[in-house]
Amino acid sequence: MNASFEMLIGRMQELKDLGGLIGLATWDQQTYLPKKAGTARAEQLSTLQGLYHERLVDPRLGEWLEAVTPADADGKSMIRVLKLERDRAVKLPARLVKELATAQAHGLSAWLAAREANDFAPFKPALETLLQLRREQADAWGHDGERYDALLETYEPGMRVARLSPVLKALTQKLVPVVQTILERPVPDSAVAGKRFDGNAQWDFTLQLLKAMGFDLAAGRQDKSVHPFSGGTHPLDVRLTTRVNETTPMPAIFGTIHEGGHGLYEQGFAESHYRTPLACAPSMGLHESQSRLWENMVGRSRGYWRYFYPLLQVKFPAELKDASADAFYATVNTVSRSLIRVESDELTYNLHIVLRYELELELVRGNLSVADLPHAWNEKTFELLGLRPSHPVEGVLQDIHWSGGDIGYFPTYALGNLYAASLWKTAREQLPGLEADIARGQLLGLRDWLREKVHRQGFRYFAEDLVKHVTGRGLTDEDFMAHVKAKYGELYGVSL
Repeated sequence: MNASFEMLIGRMQELKDLGGLIGLATWDQQTYLPKKAGTARAEQLSTLQGLYHERLVDPRLGEWLEAVTPADADGKSMIRVLKLERDRAVKLPARLVKELATAQAHGLSAWLAAREANDFAPFKPALETLLQLRREQADAWGHDGERYDALLETYEPGMRVARLSPVLKALTQKLVPVVQTILERPVPDSAVAGKRFDGNAQWDFTLQLLKAMGFDLAAGRQDKSVHPFSGGTHPLDVRLTTRVNETTPMPAIFGTIHEGGHGLYEQGFAESHYRTPLACAPSMGLHESQSRLWENMVGRSRGYWRYFYPLLQVKFPAELKDASADAFYATVNTVSRSLIRVESDELTYNLHIVLRYELELELVRGNLSVADLPHAWNEKTFELLGLRPSHPVEGVLQDIHWSGGDIGYFPTYALGNLYAASLWKTAREQLPGLEADIARGQLLGLRDWLREKVHRQGFRYFAEDLVKHVTGRGLTDEDFMAHVKAKYGELYGVSL
């Protein structure tokens, strides 16, 4: 091992460690940070991200990257991934990096204050600052006239508006008539409406679900936050959050399953990749494929609730005594127009994503002002979902993403749904008896299959290349549409 390679490995590890500390500080910011500590955390994150940036753009790192030619495939992949990140970083002035870090921390505080007040006004100046800084960042990175492409690259490397917009448009055109047909059918009676579900009992049940999925609670933990998310510092320290609503157990259950899918991905990287650039998903779309596969293909399946519903009844014997497992299955798959994305059903969820994508695309292009965003949100919600929010918290303030300047993130949820359907189809083909195993509460076979096919690959491949390698198909909506048509056609007794 020559000196350049030793120095390169050391810098990779240092960057991973700094990134882990940034992740820990961000997780704490959304869970346990004292209310008055927002400014202090903003300064700390600014310093940490500044240090990360300095080490990433260090000219010596560029020299080491050029001097080293690894013989093994993993070494070559590490250098490719680090070069991708560094090439973008060297285009950003340190001032912009620090300003963004500060604006992101202030943005979260402003969003929380706006939600508490149920008023968009406290968040407006912070979002305007973040939007301006993201535009500046996109211009520094460079693009072919579509600023959004540069921002999208952060979350979905290789994806462009010119490809993404037609994919989402075609998906919307296919989904809208399916949703309309379902909405014309009788709505199943809810198994949970009008009842109270103790928060502590819900919490205990979510931990049971995590353990059954194979999430290692000795290498991670779950906490509560306003908006469920996953993060952490290392594959041996993965942090999840969920939220509890005592009028219904659905947010806690499906928030946990969703974030648990993310957590399994983070815990599943190959040990030889720890503290290297390969211990990373190649895109957020692929990361979301894991959470959406567990949440929808597994967690909303009939077999899953044949096993787990009796366990839920143990937690809530009085509340669920009159509802069968089939009735609960129908409840968790009820299709309805909903204002809240994270509580929407499997069919209408992608329409929520299209709403956000189209709005943020217009914000970045300068065709929509932040001041007009609440009105535009309400109008677009009515256009796509037939509803109008009555207040900002159930409208423009419901998601945390823009408070961190995460513009370009939302489309990855839809991409994740499409990738998830293709992976699920292949898993069923390659794992005979998978659905029978799920109905017996045996989930580790699926976890291990995903660990081998997806998790341990890290960033060896780009997202679509990895999906194509596993399934034989690239980005397509065919598997997703086949899945929802079969499932909801049977559930609602209608031909789709």
